[in-house]
Amino acid sequence: PCDGPVHSVCSPMPSSMQPAMMMFSSKYWARRGLSLDSAMFDQQHRGAQTSRRTSFGRIEETSDRDNKVQADDTGKTAVVFALKNEVGCLVRALRLFQEKHVNLVHIESRKSKRRASEVEIYADCSCSKQEFGDLVHHLKQHISIISLEPPEHMWSEEEVPWFPRKISELDQCSHRVLMYGSELDADHPGFKDAIYRQRRKYFVEVAMSYKFGQPIPHIEYTQEEVKTWGVVFRELTKLYPTHACREYLKNLPLLTKHCGYREDNIPQLEDVSLFLRERSGFTVRPVAGYLSPRDFLAGLAYRVFNCTQYVRHSTDPLYTPEPDTCHELLGHVPLLADAKFAQFSQEIGLASLGASDEDVQKLATCYFFTIEFGLCKQDGQLRAYGAGLLSSIGELKHALSDKATVKPFDPRTSCFQECLITTFQDVYFVSDSFEEAKEKMREFAKTIQRPFSVYYNPYTQSIDLLKDTRSIENVVNDLRSDLNTVCDALSKMNKYLGI
Repeated sequence: PCDGPVHSVCSPMPSSMQPAMMMFSSKYWARRGLSLDSAMFDQQHRGAQTSRRTSFGRIEETSDRDNKVQADDTGKTAVVFALKNEVGCLVRALRLFQEKHVNLVHIESRKSKRRASEVEIYADCSCSKQEFGDLVHHLKQHISIISLEPPEHMWSEEEVPWFPRKISELDQCSHRVLMYGSELDADHPGFKDAIYRQRRKYFVEVAMSYKFGQPIPHIEYTQEEVKTWGVVFRELTKLYPTHACREYLKNLPLLTKHCGYREDNIPQLEDVSLFLRERSGFTVRPVAGYLSPRDFLAGLAYRVFNCTQYVRHSTDPLYTPEPDTCHELLGHVPLLADAKFAQFSQEIGLASLGASDEDVQKLATCYFFTIEFGLCKQDGQLRAYGAGLLSSIGELKHALSDKATVKPFDPRTSCFQECLITTFQDVYFVSDSFEEAKEKMREFAKTIQRPFSVYYNPYTQSIDLLKDTRSIENVVNDLRSDLNTVCDALSKMNKYLGI
């Protein structure tokens, strides 16, 4: 799920439903001896990343000695040098690389910004540190070097936290569970209920057996589980007309029609996933328990939402110490069907890929105060769009009352706000629209220190790293095709409609 325990029995309103959130301050994880990354992280993921070096169309001059260089001593490096703009200058310069047996991976030229009579050459090559040092010494004797980036200063994928590069690798993220749904704390309502604990173990097994591409298993919910869901559904739907945003109110009837959202029926994740795919491109997948912020946000980058399937304990249907299917289906799903909200969610996920622990924490906090506890203005009134509010009777009433402190959402400051886990939030953040929140997050994402940008390829459902002109050119070509389509549509509108 996207969340972890937020409200406990010491909440000021224990009789109201208190959904649990995962995206909160690092203090929570510290108390459990965990970092932002999953405690179950193992070296196989780092190994998977290192084996995935980007391959370019090489300008190669192979020799037997190339195969003798140890892999851990080889790196991609670059040098920028200036040449007189005259016939044959580049050929002579490249001969220097050949003399030192250095493979060229990519070269580019541009007009010199220093002297009109010169051109600047960018050369990306693959060599060992020693070979690069010899090359630089050799080049300095013949040409003017402007800048260079030796292997020890170059970014390498091994230095960046692992992240999935294709959608099937989300299996690794979703199975890296921090706290399983079957592990109940002593103060959990179902802690002493052996039957309930056994049922929770069943849901863990279903989630851990699931792999990308498979249909989500159908769950036969018990009468008791359906009754608990019914209480939550009935009480919350009384508040939605006056408290939920219009996007939520638009999609909830559609979920009733297509996915069986009713008081006497718990929707199946497979039906929900198919519905979301048609509406916004999002899908859901079952998860066994809490994920780290990094692993959860990685799913959003692919428009995949990790959902629990278990139901809270029946003795207190309006309270839950952790996110359950009531929170996921009533809090998150209706808005994931909205195209603008879906894009906003995905962009937070994309910004997290390869980011540092510190930056992931900031993004997780922004997620917490928007997608979990966000407010928006509609028709001059405050409305809730955060899933934590829309699945909590008590906090939904509180957040829209005059007792709550509400401030404009600004990720630059909101990212430092403490996420409370045992009571209502001290402050809620409001945006005029999803579009405004998304633009602010885009600007904030630019401050994340990452030696590349990422681009989600919807055709291959993979992540492209934008770190050189060639990778950027591929994206530009895709955009050019889309712009041609738009221009053609505008031309037809002008011709046939006079617009």
